[in-house]
Amino acid sequence: MRVGALYTYPVKGCRRVEHQQAAVEPWGLAGDRRWMVIDPDGKEVTQREVARLALLRVRTVDGGLELSFPETAPLFVAQPEPDPAVLSTLWGQPLPATAAGPAADALLSKELDRDVRLVWMDDPATRRPVPEPELNKPTDRVSYADGYPLLVANTASLDRLNDWIFEGGSLEGPLPMARFRPNLVVEGAEAFAEDGWIGRRLRVGEVVFRAPSACGRCIVTTTDQETGERGHEPLRTLARHRNVNQKLLFGVNLVPETVGTIRVGDPVELS
Repeated sequence: MRVGALYTYPVKGCRRVEHQQAAVEPWGLAGDRRWMVIDPDGKEVTQREVARLALLRVRTVDGGLELSFPETAPLFVAQPEPDPAVLSTLWGQPLPATAAGPAADALLSKELDRDVRLVWMDDPATRRPVPEPELNKPTDRVSYADGYPLLVANTASLDRLNDWIFEGGSLEGPLPMARFRPNLVVEGAEAFAEDGWIGRRLRVGEVVFRAPSACGRCIVTTTDQETGERGHEPLRTLARHRNVNQKLLFGVNLVPETVGTIRVGDPVELS
């Protein structure tokens, strides 16, 4: 097995950013989901509520980010000085955050057609424990990802899923891996071999990860990441083939046990 692709999503819900290598920090890949869009009440705004968020393009530059949508000029957003005065929430959990500023708020509010703000997590080490404490350590931390620091997906599993979609008569396939928004894509494994990784450790290059659980999928996977349009797949097909305890499973959650750098082409081994 080997690493086939690496991705981050600097703003929660934004378009993927592809990398040839990435630094692994205790809370995930460097720069992954450190920014989040919130509503006036501080609640997270994701592709679940606003599919158009998929069209937000983010480029990391010295001192901050550039944000753009199709047909808009890039807007530079400076990484703010830590000032966690904004009370945001994610899945109902209060999370102090730092405001990105009015220019970013104005761009996002216009493009998403609702009143929103952009916030930044200044210190993941102190902000948010990894959920499911029965499966994880009290010291595990995560940024603004839904639940876990990283998600790993398997290309052979996607191939099998696309076969099932075709056999079921759907015209929506084949689906690309982008629908599942992984951080780490593995090549060279058998289809759904990742089911056997749960509860074990995975060594990727020089870094060791723990695989505590499978990932239950939501409506975001039905969103075309190039257009923001919604469909029905893959949830219809996952419901027939990968429904376990009322969760539609695809991919496996990872927690780093060591830090370092991982690269496309690195070997992936169970340890």
